[in-house]
Amino acid sequence: MFKVLLFAGTTEGRLIAEHLKNKKAQVIVSVATDYGKTLIEETPNIRISSSRLNKEEIKVFLEEEKVDFVIDATHPYAVEVSKNIKNACLELDKECLRVIRKEEEISSSDLENVIFVDSIEEACEYLNTTKGNVLVTTGSKEVEKYTAINNYEERIFARVLSTDEVVNKCNSLGFKGRNLIAMQGPFTNEFNKALLKQINAKFLVTKSSGKEGGFHEKIQSALETGVKAIVIGRPLKEEGLTLNEVLSLLDDRLNIKRTRTVNLVSIGLGNMNTMTLEAKEVFENCDVLIGADRMLKSLEVFDKPSFKSYKYAEILDFIKEHDEYKNVAIAYSGDAGFYSGAKKMIERIEGYNVNVIPGISSVVYFASKLKISWEDIKLVSMHGRDVNIVHEVLNNKTVFTLLGGDKSDVKSVMRKLYDFGLGDLKVAIGSNLSYEDELIKEGYVSNFIDSDITGLCVAIFFNETYDSSIYRNIKDDEFIRDKVPMTKEDIRSLSIIKLGLLEDSILYDIGAGTGSIGIEAALNLSKGKVYAIEKKEEATLLISRNKEKFKADNLIIVKGSAPHALMNLDIPTHAFIGGSSGNLREIVELLLYKNPEIKIVINSITLETLVEAMEIAKEFSFVDVDITQITAAKSRKIAGYNMMTGQNPIYIITLKGGEKLD
Repeated sequence: MFKVLLFAGTTEGRLIAEHLKNKKAQVIVSVATDYGKTLIEETPNIRISSSRLNKEEIKVFLEEEKVDFVIDATHPYAVEVSKNIKNACLELDKECLRVIRKEEEISSSDLENVIFVDSIEEACEYLNTTKGNVLVTTGSKEVEKYTAINNYEERIFARVLSTDEVVNKCNSLGFKGRNLIAMQGPFTNEFNKALLKQINAKFLVTKSSGKEGGFHEKIQSALETGVKAIVIGRPLKEEGLTLNEVLSLLDDRLNIKRTRTVNLVSIGLGNMNTMTLEAKEVFENCDVLIGADRMLKSLEVFDKPSFKSYKYAEILDFIKEHDEYKNVAIAYSGDAGFYSGAKKMIERIEGYNVNVIPGISSVVYFASKLKISWEDIKLVSMHGRDVNIVHEVLNNKTVFTLLGGDKSDVKSVMRKLYDFGLGDLKVAIGSNLSYEDELIKEGYVSNFIDSDITGLCVAIFFNETYDSSIYRNIKDDEFIRDKVPMTKEDIRSLSIIKLGLLEDSILYDIGAGTGSIGIEAALNLSKGKVYAIEKKEEATLLISRNKEKFKADNLIIVKGSAPHALMNLDIPTHAFIGGSSGNLREIVELLLYKNPEIKIVINSITLETLVEAMEIAKEFSFVDVDITQITAAKSRKIAGYNMMTGQNPIYIITLKGGEKLD
């Protein structure tokens, strides 16, 4: 059987030992101390030796054990040990793999608060020119060198391992009481910051020990607390393999097919009491935690390595680069199936065994607090999303929404609804649900227009008089019109049907007039929007009044002439042209440039416009052209009789798609 001698003593050594557990290889793990022995599990194929070996003793050990090859995963600063291992292997012609760490870079903007030195001695010389407490995190092996600092017994706070041997050594040198911190890492950024503040540190001394040595967390905590960091550079530039490269090589030698699991874990609302037992079990057994800052803070109790990010690309790159983590947990708030980043992560992640762990969502929790059922609630999220909340509350009996962001905080949302005449709408607001400062308030929209409620907020709106119609049709006499021309009801309805709008369509209403087409279309677009383009001042004022009257929040008024006024608008899916001011060809050309698959509906009274539209249809090779002529007549009362009054005949030209212009 393949036999490996692993010199451990670092995180990498422990991870390699775990990787080889129960594999088809005999593994001897050599650690320098009894404490190091407690960090690695002995298994049927893993034997642990805790003794310090010089070069000759290593040679004897290699020959007696008939080792196939050696892995040196000792600390980057254990220079003499690595030298002995390397020379022993060279003399016996044994293959030796050196595990190295990637240097962690410090951004140029942070360099002014970081000092680089070559040795502990140089660090001590510098500290003797300063005043203030010092947190030393370079270990106990050379801690005696810090006794060269003036008044070191009071100034120096040494953080070392919590073994009897280390503690006794430090005490004998004068590091004792509150100036000796005996603890086992890894340490988080937050923990480091708290410790620096507790001891009122002005300086932090660390070695450039890479991610595994917590270098980034140390530097970050120093920068965030205003503490000057003194970095001792590595004594030499090593050649070797990274941890991932060593693990891959071992798999190749042992014919191991690596399987990695990525768990997308719903953590509930944040309080540990709302986390499922399944989620807790995943976090307890995972190798690394990934998530946004708020998620990771709530999971510090699990004491796992972590990576702070909510961006898909960063997370996937991290997982790919850190092959040593076989069981990955990505934390998501609430439930992974309810407006969660887990949806897009599932679409992007490939090559792993993916599990989705459900959780308690905010809507479930909030509904239970209000003692209501949530089965018929319309669910939306305004947290980082563009949602037409006015449309939602007008067309649904009950609406739940997540809130968050500058334009969707409690005050902004309530003010918008109030401005659209919905101040009497009942609402319940929840903030920081499940936390100690949880707040739940009920009332009317008008009660919260000046609200100072902050934090993680949700709301449920109740509308007993909601509009349940499938299609909202507006009568002509409902519009505020004055003397501005308006597309009549029957023509308007057929034109909108011809457009074939979807719930998230983006429509240009060009030559909007009173805005009758745009308003009616907007009221039927739950997730889309309408741009009403109109050049006349009088007409834009009427559109604004109609927008307010019909609560069409997703209609945006653009004053100007097409095509110029269309240049900087969102890409349209549909366009209605009710008036072109002689610019029909230029307008259609720009619409096709912005979206080659756009659907356009043109209303024409004159034959000249019809002819021009047909020429345009041929020129731009639309894939579908439809022309409908319609003459509508309306009844009116005359002396007790109903008389039909005909309206002008209208041509409705529908153009679909086209070839993209060069």
